[in-house]
Amino acid sequence: MPDLTRRTFHALALLPVGAAVFGAAPARAADGPAAPEAGPTAAADFRAGLRDLLDLHGVPTDSYPHALNLFCDLGAWHAYGIPGPADTAQLGGFSGPLYLAEEFPWYLSRAFSVFTLTDEPTGRTVDLSRDPAPELHSAPGILTQAYSVEGLRVTLDLRYASNRTTLVRATVRNESGRPRVLRAGWTGELLRHDTEPVRSAPSLAATSTGVAVTFAEVRLQKDYLTTTQTRFEAVRSVPVDTVVDGDAYRSTARRAVALPPGQEARFAWTESYTFTDAEAAAARREAQAVLARPERVVERGDERWHSYLRRALDGVAPERRRAGAKALQTVVSNWRSPAGALKSDGVTGAITAGTFATGLWAWDAWKTAVTVALFDPRLAESTVESVFDHQITTADADRPWDAGMIPDVVFYDDPEHGGKLWNERNSKPPLASWASWRVYERGGDLAFLRRMYPKLLAHHDWWYRNRDHDHDGLAEYGSTLDPANNSTEERRAAASWESGMDNAPRFDGAGVLTTTDAHGTPIGYSLAQASVDLNSYLYAEKRALARISRALGWSKAAEEFDRDADRLREDVRTRMYDPGTGWFYDLGSDGRLVTSAGKGIEGAIPLWTGLASARQAAAVRASLTDPAQFATPLPLPTVSRQSPQFDPTGPAYWRGPVWLDQFLFAVSGLHAYGYHQDAEALTEAGLLHAEGLLGDAPIRENYNPLTGAGQNTTNFTWSATALLELLRGGITRND
Repeated sequence: MPDLTRRTFHALALLPVGAAVFGAAPARAADGPAAPEAGPTAAADFRAGLRDLLDLHGVPTDSYPHALNLFCDLGAWHAYGIPGPADTAQLGGFSGPLYLAEEFPWYLSRAFSVFTLTDEPTGRTVDLSRDPAPELHSAPGILTQAYSVEGLRVTLDLRYASNRTTLVRATVRNESGRPRVLRAGWTGELLRHDTEPVRSAPSLAATSTGVAVTFAEVRLQKDYLTTTQTRFEAVRSVPVDTVVDGDAYRSTARRAVALPPGQEARFAWTESYTFTDAEAAAARREAQAVLARPERVVERGDERWHSYLRRALDGVAPERRRAGAKALQTVVSNWRSPAGALKSDGVTGAITAGTFATGLWAWDAWKTAVTVALFDPRLAESTVESVFDHQITTADADRPWDAGMIPDVVFYDDPEHGGKLWNERNSKPPLASWASWRVYERGGDLAFLRRMYPKLLAHHDWWYRNRDHDHDGLAEYGSTLDPANNSTEERRAAASWESGMDNAPRFDGAGVLTTTDAHGTPIGYSLAQASVDLNSYLYAEKRALARISRALGWSKAAEEFDRDADRLREDVRTRMYDPGTGWFYDLGSDGRLVTSAGKGIEGAIPLWTGLASARQAAAVRASLTDPAQFATPLPLPTVSRQSPQFDPTGPAYWRGPVWLDQFLFAVSGLHAYGYHQDAEALTEAGLLHAEGLLGDAPIRENYNPLTGAGQNTTNFTWSATALLELLRGGITRND
């Protein structure tokens, strides 16, 4: 198989000026993930009825991340919101931006570029706050503002031109019935951190075309990471003079504009956030091209978003289109482009929440990619590959015995360059082959499957070589020979993380065993229990690998994978199912089922993968639809309501809250066995009772099953993708 050694850096490939994406990994086509074909420019009304899907109003009060919703696009590393009517000092600007200091989000300003107009004869500033009803809105792919004040109609819109640059346009129309002479300007002020050295990191500097922010080198791991090459720069479309006064600046157009009645003047500017000098130079070139023809950015963006909406919302009921579009917007805002050690475009957890803003988690990526393929198959392919870029190989200097493993999560900064968040202590549940096949089915191509095939084989083999300590064909979650895993408790914790259900009660006090190779050399650790969800996922992987093998012409390999899947299906059916309680459980190393914690939602995964027998599926269905067990007001909590560990509000967030990915797996499993009415009833209860899911509230990481209250992270990707799938029918099963 090809050399997949991680921790190697690809030089950023800079595309021609004005390209939609100017950073991409060499393994991809030169222009990175392509937007789907959209045909002619989208009709002007394709956003009709889709205003303010999320409440993006508000401005930050300091540099710390706030509970504000934001808009981002094209994989950029900076994001914006909209001021509210009460934010008078920021009207005419867009909130923020929030920028990602390599691994964590921070606010640069309340509104970095506030557009101003001065009446030239009187010297008086046009006060936008005098409009009693300003129009401050968001819609898919765009933020807008409109004001009617002092006989002027002032409109602004913000779009993304590339993965490093935004375009903002302002149009001023004279509706006063008399000639006007106006001078444009821009003002802004930095937000400062309250402690050093972060406080002094950013500095304002006037440029010949606007203003820039440079940064000092700060390497506060798990906090703030910038270098002397980090840069944020605003470029105006008209010649300006800029004066910097401490943390504030003012740029003034050198020429006033004479505006007869009924005529309009147009202004534009770009704002670019870059990590290297090469990126900054490319962004400045791009800015000139974008400002010379801003309509091209508008046309391309509208075509792309029109295609996104048309494809993603296909099959969604008209009354639920807003919820589907909100899910789509959430996913796109969490898209990150190549930067630092991240070599491919991928979708992160949540731009508004700490480590979720830039980390690429393995099973998050795979689940997300399947849904992304609905509207952008190239981005979906790249999302799958984004974590495989760091797959461990036999050439790895640190852990060649883990060849095939995918690290739990990867970040901008890798371990060789000081990264502290990167995690190779464990992996994540195997869904890569299933995801690759589904992406292919939804618009991917055979070239993608060919690229992935040897990597998928290596990944599948790793699970059986390194996570089956007794070699009985049933795998266990485990942890690696990482220096951080130097005690039994740390090895158990990492193994629990590997499940993705970090603190689920089934892992309480689980034993940890050492896994060895054929020579008796330790190669990792495994829990002393084989997990039913893990082996169900591995069953799904075998079926997917069989399909991929056939598509690539490897019929014998396909037959072998199907035979292995048949054997695993029988093992799970006979060894991991309890007829007395009608549920699937983990299997202890002593041969006994792990039932002390009660029923967990992982027991429904055999239905999703299709390995349960009809009788077993009927029994599981009875528990899923029982109000005393899983049919809570907001259905399908992570553990049954009857479990002694049921705790929907406690810090142990896998002991009761509803996670929408598991919700989706469970209802898809019911569909798979013909229980469509039950699946639809549970889906409807979930959509109606999860707080704000169908409104303009952010999509949450998880929800309280008794009250429906949203919990933990906002704008969470895998919840958004699950929501979109549920709105489209909730059928993502493995068959």
